[in-house]
Parts: sequence; C-alpha cells; structure tokens
Amino acid sequence: MRHRIILADDHEMILDGLRRILEPEFDIVATVADGRALIAEIERLKPEIALVDISMPLLNGLDALRRIKNAHSRTRFVFLTGSPDAALATQAFRLGASGYVVKQSAAEELVAAIHEVLAGHVYIAPRIANEVLQNLMSHPADTSKDGSGLTGREREVLQLLAEGKTVKEISAILNVSPRTVEFHKNNLVAKTGLHTTAELARYAVRSGLVSELGY
Repeated sequence: MRHRIILADDHEMILDGLRRILEPEFDIVATVADGRALIAEIERLKPEIALVDISMPLLNGLDALRRIKNAHSRTRFVFLTGSPDAALATQAFRLGASGYVVKQSAAEELVAAIHEVLAGHVYIAPRIANEVLQNLMSHPADTSKDGSGLTGREREVLQLLAEGKTVKEISAILNVSPRTVEFHKNNLVAKTGLHTTAELARYAVRSGLVSELGY
C-alpha cells in the first residue's frame, strides 16, 4: 500500500514540482495553500505525512504543527522550507517535527527524507544537521513556547496583522469579536515594545511567522 501525503505550500509552481518528485512513490491526497486549510485536511484525511512550508498565509507551519500535536494527530510533519536556518529548524524539532528539508535540495533529498520519517527516524538537512543537534542537546526547551513569550492566539494575530489584515478581517478569520482582536493586539504591543503595524510586521518576519511583509 502506498503511503499518503498532504502538501502545503502557497506557491503553485512548488506544488507542481513536489508532485513530480513524489507521485511515483506516494499518494498525494491533497494540496493546500494555507495553514488553516492544512489543519482541516489533516483532520479529514489523516495522512501519514504532511509536507509543509513554514511560511504560509493565515497560519504558519509551526503553529499548524502546534495545533496538530495538541489534537494528538499521528500525522508526521516534514518541513520543506527555503530557509537553511538552524534556529528555525531547532524550533520545529522542539515542537515535534519529524523532518526538515531545504527547498534547494528537495530533488536530491526529499524522497529519502520521507522514507526516513516513515521508518520512525528524524531527518535533518545535512547542511544544518550539526548545528541543529548541538542546539537541541545544549539548550533543551519547553516545546509549548517559542522563546517569544507570546501565546498561540497572539502569534496568530501577529501573523495576520503582518499579512495586512484589518482587525475586522482578523475577527472573522479567528471567529472572535473585534474587541478580542484589539485585546491581543494590545498584548503584542506590551510584550514586544513595538507600537505600529509596520514594526509588528517586521518582527513577524524575523520570527519566521511570515516570509514577507503583507501591508
């Protein structure tokens, strides 16, 4: 029986390339373009592997992983990202990721990485493996936190602000009142010391929540 994979990336050309690499060996059960759709499809389809970009609209890959782990899903996350950032990879593994592959090396590494994960192992892109392992061994961390002091909801509001969403739009996406969004936005200002949407957006980029500014 072929193993089942869901692909999550907001660039159609990348999704097409991934299909060409993976379809000879695996069943691609769905493709999605944002983190909220990813969670919904994982809950619906229960694939063995989710191949996920970290920087996705509406909900980034790391926060999607947090949600899936909290739901006790068995789907294993393999991150495929353009960033060979050992600190970001370390954070991903602390949250429970099973693999981390850099997009530039996907053609050579991706199939082997997925087989490693399906066999119960962890796969780390070779170019950052030593640094990631040193980070994990020397700085154990609480996997419920990312070092920012922000709550999950605050991270969601921060990402959506950085993507250029208004308070009203954020309230609709999160299904909360505009007053609740303003409450979280005020908490962000207090915790980060940043006061403008532009400053918060740049902070979101540095934190890996979004890949580019949306305002």
